[in-house]
Amino acid sequence: MDIAELYHFVFETYAGIGCLVAFGLVASLIACVIMERRTRKVFTNHQASEDDWSFFDDDEEEGTDKDKKSD
Repeated sequence: MDIAELYHFVFETYAGIGCLVAFGLVASLIACVIMERRTRKVFTNHQASEDDWSFFDDDEEEGTDKDKKSD
């Protein structure tokens, strides 16, 4: 495959632009997960307060919120 053909596919066709966008989304998702894991390793001694929220620990908070609303 020639560089000119690759350029034409990626930037001048709908399928190529879709592949480019999909690659960008997957790459940014992988980067976000890696950075989140590194941040959790650095801040392991953080004491959680009521104002904190977590993207990965929603199940624990939902159970306590439901209990508070039913009281």
